[in-house]
Amino acid sequence: MPDPQHPDPRHDELLELALEAARRAGTLLRDSRPADLGVAATKSSPIDVVTEMDLASEKLITDFIGEHRPDDGFLGEEGAGVEGTSGVRWVIDPVDGTVNYLYGLPSWAVSIAAEQDGEAVVGVVAAPMRQETYQAVRGRGALRNGEPIRHRPAPPLSQALVGTGFGYLTERRAAQAEVARTLIPQVRDIRRGGSAAIDLCDVACGRLDAYYERGLNPWDLAAGVLIATEAGALTGGRPGKAASHELTLAASPALFAELQPLLDDLGAWHD
Repeated sequence: MPDPQHPDPRHDELLELALEAARRAGTLLRDSRPADLGVAATKSSPIDVVTEMDLASEKLITDFIGEHRPDDGFLGEEGAGVEGTSGVRWVIDPVDGTVNYLYGLPSWAVSIAAEQDGEAVVGVVAAPMRQETYQAVRGRGALRNGEPIRHRPAPPLSQALVGTGFGYLTERRAAQAEVARTLIPQVRDIRRGGSAAIDLCDVACGRLDAYYERGLNPWDLAAGVLIATEAGALTGGRPGKAASHELTLAASPALFAELQPLLDDLGAWHD
């Protein structure tokens, strides 16, 4: 495990690259969004859109990082896939919250994580329309715009504000709606923001008590899970498992202990 008393200087380099790449991509996306933005292609369903700006953002990020670290690997939502030889892999979501971005809604972000030997060690989530950037280095805590952040102390489950998301496939959405229907009477309320990275950061800074979702990909969760963890939240999936495509959950420790078995019983991990 990283030692906060003896930080790895390599992580400082990775953090600075991630921050600058996210800043540049966020500026591109914010300032160059076409007024007539259209859909260039579809992913898994007609609801799951890919815009020309997704592709431009990912190319900007991979080109910038690749110039500085040509031996690193990449895993990107829009197709970047390079093995690399350095032991470092960048996990990139060039626009997390693509539908929000397409419609001109402000809840979208650029998410960049750096993994070293398979473990996320740096995470950056830049949300330009919020004028906020979240960052974390494993073992060193989490920041928002340079200031430390911490998860909200756990309320009773009945007073918890819980974020979630819904997948793009019809069958999955129906199953997720049934889980939410059962959960809503047991909590304060549920929010669906449309960006997993922002939702995880909202847990990190106390704007949500918890967040869960099935169906996230590595680029959706890598940076946000690290940021939430470094802010003191517990993160994971089904009991005994890490956050994954099957289920991702983040919450303050006491609330996590209540929600994880409840979500497991409700079948939040399967379609």
